[in-house]
Amino acid sequence: MTTTSEEKMLYLLKSRGGQTAAEAGKALGITTPGAQQQLARLAAKGLARARDRKQPRGRPRRHWTLTEAGHARFPDRHADLTLDLLRATKEVFGAAGLERLISHREAQTLAHYRGELDPLETLEARVAGLAALRSREGYMAQWERQADGSFLLVENHCPVCAAASFCQGLCRSELEIFRAVLGPRARVVRTDHILSGARRCAYRISSGG
Repeated sequence: MTTTSEEKMLYLLKSRGGQTAAEAGKALGITTPGAQQQLARLAAKGLARARDRKQPRGRPRRHWTLTEAGHARFPDRHADLTLDLLRATKEVFGAAGLERLISHREAQTLAHYRGELDPLETLEARVAGLAALRSREGYMAQWERQADGSFLLVENHCPVCAAASFCQGLCRSELEIFRAVLGPRARVVRTDHILSGARRCAYRISSGG
């Protein structure tokens, strides 16, 4: 049974990526040796791994990341059932039928998001609102303002990753939804993509585009 402290460490590695023991300890409010012990326990269970990274100066620093088993602790929503339904849709109705299904889902999601975000007047408020919506749906989303005035929306988990791997139209659809609900003056560019090997999906959002 995973302890509460280990769950916190798993969440930290999932949401922030590679961490040194010192960084993890600072983030969790524990000592570096305490963080090292927790990370070693996760590694013993096959949930985390350590890799040494070269530094411009000094000795390499050991960074800890999740293994595939560690990522699997953040489950996809009924991934097997979803994949079966998508495969069946394509087999019965063909590629055109699958596209119709994606379009229907896109329209429903767009209507829901617009109902939540349309009353918000600023781009910053809409980005914050979108991050909140996505977090409630399991994407572990967060956002921050960048130095140049743009915004970064990050999704640390993809609860529909298995379905998106089979049907990448789902990712294309979500990008179009973001562009639609953030307003005509918002420019949205995906900078990181889980399906391309990144640990997260990230979007740079700027105004005037």
